[in-house]
Amino acid sequence: MSRLQNTLLQLKTKGLDGLIVTSDSDISYLTNYQSRDSLLFLSQKLNIFLTDSRYFDEAKNILDKKIRPQKNNGSLFEAAAILCCKANLKRIGFDENNFTFAQHKKLQDLLKKKAKLIPSHGLIDDLRQLKDQNELKKIKKAIQITKETLCYIQKFIKPGIKEIEIAGEIERYIRYKGASSSAFNIIVASGANSCYPHHISSKRTLKMNEPVLIDLGVEYEGYKSDLTRVFFLGKISTLVRDVYKLVHKAQEQAFSVIKPGANSKDIDLAARLIIKEAGYGDNFGHSLGHGVGLDIHENPKISPKSNTIMQPGMVFTIEPAVYLPNKFGIRIEDMVLVTEKGGEVLSGTIN
Repeated sequence: MSRLQNTLLQLKTKGLDGLIVTSDSDISYLTNYQSRDSLLFLSQKLNIFLTDSRYFDEAKNILDKKIRPQKNNGSLFEAAAILCCKANLKRIGFDENNFTFAQHKKLQDLLKKKAKLIPSHGLIDDLRQLKDQNELKKIKKAIQITKETLCYIQKFIKPGIKEIEIAGEIERYIRYKGASSSAFNIIVASGANSCYPHHISSKRTLKMNEPVLIDLGVEYEGYKSDLTRVFFLGKISTLVRDVYKLVHKAQEQAFSVIKPGANSKDIDLAARLIIKEAGYGDNFGHSLGHGVGLDIHENPKISPKSNTIMQPGMVFTIEPAVYLPNKFGIRIEDMVLVTEKGGEVLSGTIN
Protein backbone atom coordinates (compact mmCIF):
# COMPACT_ATOMS: atom_id res chain seq x y z
CA MET A 1 0.00 0.00 0.00
CA SER A 2 1.36 3.42 -0.97
CA ARG A 3 1.84 6.24 1.54
CA LEU A 4 -1.05 8.14 -0.05
CA GLN A 5 -3.37 5.12 0.09
CA ASN A 6 -2.38 4.50 3.70
CA THR A 7 -3.16 8.10 4.62
CA LEU A 8 -6.54 8.01 2.88
CA LEU A 9 -7.36 4.81 4.76
CA GLN A 10 -6.46 6.60 8.02
CA LEU A 11 -8.88 9.40 7.09
CA LYS A 12 -11.68 6.94 6.58
CA THR A 13 -10.92 5.19 9.88
CA LYS A 14 -11.02 8.50 11.77
CA GLY A 15 -14.25 9.64 10.13
CA LEU A 16 -12.65 12.49 8.18
CA ASP A 17 -13.84 13.59 4.73
CA GLY A 18 -10.52 15.23 3.88
CA LEU A 19 -7.17 16.47 5.13
CA ILE A 20 -5.28 19.73 4.66
CA VAL A 21 -1.52 19.21 4.91
CA THR A 22 0.70 22.27 5.41
CA SER A 23 3.94 20.78 6.76
CA ASP A 24 6.58 20.70 4.01
CA SER A 25 7.99 17.48 5.49
CA ASP A 26 4.59 15.77 5.50
CA ILE A 27 3.88 16.93 1.95
CA SER A 28 7.30 15.72 0.81
CA TYR A 29 6.65 12.35 2.43
CA LEU A 30 3.31 11.88 0.67
CA THR A 31 4.34 13.23 -2.74
CA ASN A 32 8.07 12.37 -3.05
CA TYR A 33 8.57 16.00 -4.06
CA GLN A 34 10.59 18.30 -1.80
CA SER A 35 7.81 20.72 -0.94
CA ARG A 36 8.27 24.46 -0.41
CA ASP A 37 5.48 27.00 0.05
CA SER A 38 2.83 24.46 -0.85
CA LEU A 39 -0.36 22.89 0.50
CA LEU A 40 -1.72 19.40 -0.07
CA PHE A 41 -5.47 18.77 -0.21
CA LEU A 42 -6.52 15.15 0.27
CA SER A 43 -9.90 13.47 0.00
CA GLN A 44 -11.22 10.10 -1.17
CA LYS A 45 -12.07 11.47 -4.62
CA LEU A 46 -9.62 14.33 -5.16
CA ASN A 47 -5.96 14.91 -4.21
CA ILE A 48 -4.49 18.27 -5.18
CA PHE A 49 -1.04 19.78 -4.69
CA LEU A 50 -1.37 23.57 -4.47
CA THR A 51 1.67 25.71 -5.19
CA ASP A 52 2.66 28.84 -7.09
CA SER A 53 4.47 29.40 -10.37
CA ARG A 54 7.92 29.06 -8.78
CA TYR A 55 7.44 25.32 -8.19
CA PHE A 56 4.51 24.28 -10.41
CA ASP A 57 6.40 23.14 -13.51
CA GLU A 58 8.95 21.20 -11.48
CA ALA A 59 6.32 19.57 -9.29
CA LYS A 60 4.05 18.42 -12.12
CA ASN A 61 6.93 16.38 -13.59
CA ILE A 62 7.58 14.58 -10.28
CA LEU A 63 4.23 14.17 -8.54
CA ASP A 64 2.41 10.83 -8.45
CA LYS A 65 -0.35 10.68 -11.07
CA LYS A 66 -2.90 10.28 -8.27
CA ILE A 67 -2.03 13.80 -7.08
CA ARG A 68 -3.00 16.66 -9.37
CA PRO A 69 -0.85 19.82 -9.32
CA GLN A 70 -2.73 23.11 -9.34
CA LYS A 71 -1.09 26.48 -9.89
CA ASN A 72 -2.17 29.04 -7.36
CA ASN A 73 -0.72 32.54 -7.09
CA GLY A 74 -3.11 33.74 -4.40
CA SER A 75 -3.81 32.51 -0.88
CA LEU A 76 -3.27 28.78 -0.44
CA PHE A 77 -5.92 28.72 2.27
CA GLU A 78 -8.50 30.42 0.08
CA ALA A 79 -7.82 27.85 -2.63
CA ALA A 80 -8.10 25.02 -0.07
CA ALA A 81 -11.40 26.39 1.22
CA ILE A 82 -12.81 26.49 -2.32
CA LEU A 83 -11.78 22.86 -2.85
CA CYS A 84 -13.40 21.81 0.42
CA CYS A 85 -16.66 23.49 -0.53
CA LYS A 86 -16.68 22.09 -4.06
CA ALA A 87 -16.11 18.58 -2.69
CA ASN A 88 -18.82 19.18 -0.08
CA LEU A 89 -16.53 18.09 2.76
CA LYS A 90 -17.93 18.36 6.29
CA ARG A 91 -15.13 17.07 8.55
CA ILE A 92 -11.67 18.23 7.50
CA GLY A 93 -8.55 17.14 9.33
CA PHE A 94 -5.54 19.37 9.98
CA ASP A 95 -2.33 19.06 11.99
CA GLU A 96 -2.73 21.55 14.83
CA ASN A 97 1.04 21.43 15.46
CA ASN A 98 1.67 22.91 12.02
CA PHE A 99 -1.16 25.46 11.95
CA THR A 100 -0.92 28.91 13.43
CA PHE A 101 -3.93 30.36 15.20
CA ALA A 102 -4.24 32.92 12.40
CA GLN A 103 -4.22 30.21 9.71
CA HIS A 104 -6.88 28.19 11.51
CA LYS A 105 -9.09 31.24 11.97
CA LYS A 106 -8.72 32.29 8.35
CA LEU A 107 -9.58 28.85 7.02
CA GLN A 108 -12.54 28.38 9.36
CA ASP A 109 -13.84 31.84 8.39
CA LEU A 110 -13.56 30.94 4.71
CA LEU A 111 -15.39 27.67 5.27
CA LYS A 112 -18.02 29.49 7.35
CA LYS A 113 -20.38 26.90 8.78
CA LYS A 114 -20.21 24.56 5.83
CA ALA A 115 -17.44 22.43 7.33
CA LYS A 116 -15.61 21.80 10.59
CA LEU A 117 -11.85 21.62 11.10
CA ILE A 118 -10.82 18.57 13.15
CA PRO A 119 -7.38 18.43 14.90
CA SER A 120 -5.58 15.38 13.50
CA HIS A 121 -1.99 15.60 14.71
CA GLY A 122 -0.07 12.34 14.44
CA LEU A 123 -1.95 10.96 11.46
CA ILE A 124 1.07 11.31 9.15
CA ASP A 125 3.73 11.44 11.89
CA ASP A 126 2.89 7.86 12.89
CA LEU A 127 3.42 6.66 9.32
CA ARG A 128 6.69 8.55 9.01
CA GLN A 129 8.20 6.76 12.02
CA LEU A 130 8.78 3.62 9.96
CA LYS A 131 11.36 4.18 7.24
CA ASP A 132 11.25 2.21 4.00
CA GLN A 133 14.33 1.06 2.08
CA ASN A 134 14.44 4.16 -0.11
CA GLU A 135 14.34 6.42 2.95
CA LEU A 136 17.02 4.37 4.69
CA LYS A 137 19.25 4.63 1.63
CA LYS A 138 19.09 8.44 1.79
CA ILE A 139 19.60 8.54 5.56
CA LYS A 140 22.63 6.26 5.28
CA LYS A 141 24.10 8.47 2.58
CA ALA A 142 23.59 11.53 4.81
CA ILE A 143 25.35 9.69 7.64
CA GLN A 144 28.22 8.69 5.34
CA ILE A 145 28.78 12.32 4.35
CA THR A 146 28.67 13.35 8.02
CA LYS A 147 31.22 10.70 9.02
CA GLU A 148 33.57 11.67 6.19
CA THR A 149 33.26 15.31 7.25
CA LEU A 150 34.08 14.53 10.88
CA CYS A 151 37.15 12.55 9.78
CA TYR A 152 38.24 15.43 7.54
CA ILE A 153 37.70 18.17 10.09
CA GLN A 154 40.01 16.54 12.63
CA LYS A 155 42.93 17.79 10.55
CA PHE A 156 41.49 21.30 10.62
CA ILE A 157 41.13 21.50 14.41
CA LYS A 158 44.11 23.21 16.01
CA PRO A 159 44.89 25.85 18.65
CA GLY A 160 44.28 29.42 17.51
CA ILE A 161 41.46 28.69 15.07
CA LYS A 162 37.98 30.00 15.86
CA GLU A 163 34.92 27.83 16.43
CA ILE A 164 33.06 29.67 13.68
CA GLU A 165 35.91 29.01 11.23
CA ILE A 166 35.59 25.28 11.83
CA ALA A 167 31.80 25.52 11.30
CA GLY A 168 32.42 27.38 8.05
CA GLU A 169 34.85 24.76 6.78
CA ILE A 170 32.34 22.04 7.62
CA GLU A 171 29.65 23.88 5.63
CA ARG A 172 31.98 24.01 2.61
CA TYR A 173 33.04 20.40 2.84
CA ILE A 174 29.59 18.82 3.22
CA ARG A 175 28.43 20.46 0.00
CA TYR A 176 31.59 19.28 -1.75
CA LYS A 177 30.68 15.75 -0.63
CA GLY A 178 27.12 15.98 -2.01
CA ALA A 179 24.91 17.32 0.80
CA SER A 180 22.39 19.99 -0.14
CA SER A 181 22.90 21.78 3.20
CA SER A 182 23.56 21.28 6.88
CA ALA A 183 20.58 19.77 8.73
CA PHE A 184 20.77 22.45 11.46
CA ASN A 185 23.15 25.14 12.69
CA ILE A 186 26.45 23.31 13.15
CA ILE A 187 27.65 23.30 16.75
CA VAL A 188 31.35 23.77 17.43
CA ALA A 189 31.88 24.18 21.17
CA SER A 190 35.37 24.35 22.63
CA GLY A 191 36.54 24.34 26.22
CA ALA A 192 33.91 25.56 28.68
CA ASN A 193 31.52 26.28 25.79
CA SER A 194 31.02 22.53 25.43
CA CYS A 195 28.97 22.54 28.66
CA TYR A 196 26.15 24.30 26.76
CA PRO A 197 24.14 21.63 24.89
CA HIS A 198 23.13 23.95 22.02
CA HIS A 199 26.02 26.39 22.02
CA ILE A 200 26.12 28.82 19.09
CA SER A 201 29.50 28.54 17.36
CA SER A 202 31.41 31.67 18.32
CA LYS A 203 34.63 33.59 17.68
CA ARG A 204 36.32 31.88 20.61
CA THR A 205 39.72 30.48 19.62
CA LEU A 206 40.63 26.91 20.44
CA LYS A 207 43.29 26.33 23.09
CA MET A 208 45.52 23.43 24.03
CA ASN A 209 44.43 20.79 26.52
CA GLU A 210 40.68 21.20 26.05
CA PRO A 211 37.80 19.30 24.44
CA VAL A 212 36.13 20.40 21.20
CA LEU A 213 32.54 19.18 20.77
CA ILE A 214 31.13 19.09 17.24
CA ASP A 215 27.43 18.38 16.60
CA LEU A 216 26.86 17.99 12.89
CA GLY A 217 24.12 16.88 10.53
CA VAL A 218 23.55 17.14 6.79
CA GLU A 219 20.60 16.99 4.44
CA TYR A 220 20.71 14.62 1.49
CA GLU A 221 17.73 14.52 -0.89
CA GLY A 222 15.52 15.79 1.92
CA TYR A 223 16.70 13.35 4.61
CA LYS A 224 18.83 14.27 7.61
CA SER A 225 21.65 12.95 9.77
CA ASP A 226 22.79 13.93 13.27
CA LEU A 227 26.09 12.94 14.94
CA THR A 228 28.12 14.39 17.79
CA ARG A 229 31.79 13.75 18.53
CA VAL A 230 34.25 15.20 21.03
CA PHE A 231 37.84 15.81 19.93
CA PHE A 232 40.77 16.72 22.18
CA LEU A 233 43.71 19.09 21.85
CA GLY A 234 46.85 18.22 23.79
CA LYS A 235 46.60 16.39 27.10
CA ILE A 236 43.32 15.02 28.38
CA SER A 237 42.72 15.52 32.09
CA THR A 238 41.70 12.57 34.26
CA LEU A 239 38.26 14.11 34.88
CA VAL A 240 37.57 14.62 31.18
CA ARG A 241 38.75 11.10 30.39
CA ASP A 242 36.58 9.56 33.12
CA VAL A 243 33.47 11.49 32.04
CA TYR A 244 34.03 10.51 28.42
CA LYS A 245 34.29 6.83 29.36
CA LEU A 246 31.11 7.17 31.45
CA VAL A 247 29.10 8.72 28.61
CA HIS A 248 30.36 6.05 26.20
CA LYS A 249 29.33 3.32 28.67
CA ALA A 250 25.86 4.86 29.00
CA GLN A 251 25.45 4.90 25.23
CA GLU A 252 26.53 1.25 24.95
CA GLN A 253 24.01 0.30 27.63
CA ALA A 254 21.22 2.04 25.69
CA PHE A 255 22.23 0.24 22.50
CA SER A 256 21.98 -3.11 24.28
CA VAL A 257 18.26 -2.77 25.09
CA ILE A 258 17.08 -1.60 21.66
CA LYS A 259 14.92 -4.22 20.00
CA PRO A 260 11.36 -4.59 18.65
CA GLY A 261 8.90 -4.39 21.52
CA ALA A 262 11.16 -2.34 23.79
CA ASN A 263 9.69 0.82 25.32
CA SER A 264 11.39 4.13 24.46
CA LYS A 265 11.42 5.26 28.10
CA ASP A 266 13.27 2.08 29.09
CA ILE A 267 15.95 2.82 26.51
CA ASP A 268 16.34 6.29 28.01
CA LEU A 269 16.45 4.84 31.53
CA ALA A 270 19.18 2.34 30.62
CA ALA A 271 21.59 5.17 29.80
CA ARG A 272 20.34 7.60 32.42
CA LEU A 273 20.87 5.14 35.31
CA ILE A 274 24.54 4.66 34.38
CA ILE A 275 25.09 8.42 34.54
CA LYS A 276 23.03 8.84 37.71
CA GLU A 277 24.82 6.05 39.56
CA ALA A 278 28.14 7.75 38.80
CA GLY A 279 26.86 10.91 40.52
CA TYR A 280 26.14 12.98 37.41
CA GLY A 281 22.36 12.58 37.17
CA ASP A 282 21.77 16.33 37.50
CA ASN A 283 24.25 16.99 34.70
CA PHE A 284 22.22 15.20 32.03
CA GLY A 285 18.99 17.12 31.53
CA HIS A 286 17.83 16.50 27.98
CA SER A 287 16.22 13.47 26.34
CA LEU A 288 18.39 10.55 25.30
CA GLY A 289 17.35 10.76 21.67
CA HIS A 290 14.94 11.72 18.91
CA GLY A 291 13.77 10.42 15.57
CA VAL A 292 15.52 11.65 12.42
CA GLY A 293 14.22 11.64 8.86
CA LEU A 294 12.71 14.43 6.79
CA ASP A 295 12.92 16.50 9.99
CA ILE A 296 15.91 16.63 12.30
CA HIS A 297 13.59 16.14 15.27
CA GLU A 298 10.64 13.83 14.71
CA ASN A 299 9.09 10.73 16.26
CA PRO A 300 9.95 8.53 18.04
CA LYS A 301 11.13 10.47 21.08
CA ILE A 302 13.50 8.63 23.42
CA SER A 303 12.92 10.26 26.80
CA PRO A 304 11.73 9.55 30.36
CA LYS A 305 8.24 10.72 29.39
CA SER A 306 7.90 8.94 26.05
CA ASN A 307 6.06 5.67 25.72
CA THR A 308 6.72 4.42 22.19
CA ILE A 309 7.04 0.71 21.47
CA MET A 310 9.97 0.03 19.17
CA GLN A 311 9.23 -1.32 15.69
CA PRO A 312 11.54 -2.32 12.85
CA GLY A 313 12.18 0.68 10.60
CA MET A 314 12.41 3.31 13.33
CA VAL A 315 15.49 5.55 13.15
CA PHE A 316 16.61 7.73 16.04
CA THR A 317 19.61 9.15 17.87
CA ILE A 318 21.16 7.97 21.11
CA GLU A 319 23.02 10.91 22.68
CA PRO A 320 23.84 10.62 26.39
CA ALA A 321 25.81 13.49 27.88
CA VAL A 322 27.33 15.03 30.98
CA TYR A 323 27.64 18.82 31.25
CA LEU A 324 29.77 20.31 34.04
CA PRO A 325 29.00 24.06 34.36
CA ASN A 326 31.92 26.36 33.51
CA LYS A 327 34.18 23.36 32.89
CA PHE A 328 33.26 21.19 29.90
CA GLY A 329 30.61 18.95 28.39
CA ILE A 330 30.80 15.50 26.81
CA ARG A 331 28.10 14.26 24.42
CA ILE A 332 28.36 11.26 22.10
CA GLU A 333 25.60 10.94 19.51
CA ASP A 334 24.94 8.16 17.05
CA MET A 335 21.99 7.10 14.91
CA VAL A 336 20.29 3.73 15.32
CA LEU A 337 17.93 1.67 13.17
CA VAL A 338 15.57 -0.80 14.83
CA THR A 339 15.73 -4.12 12.96
CA GLU A 340 14.04 -7.47 13.48
CA LYS A 341 17.10 -8.60 15.44
CA GLY A 342 17.68 -5.48 17.59
CA GLY A 343 19.35 -2.13 17.11
CA GLU A 344 21.79 -1.42 14.26
CA VAL A 345 24.15 1.52 14.87
CA LEU A 346 24.13 3.26 11.49
CA SER A 347 26.91 5.72 12.23
CA GLY A 348 29.54 3.45 13.79
CA THR A 349 32.84 4.81 15.05
CA ILE A 350 34.62 7.90 13.74
CA ASN A 351 38.32 6.99 13.64
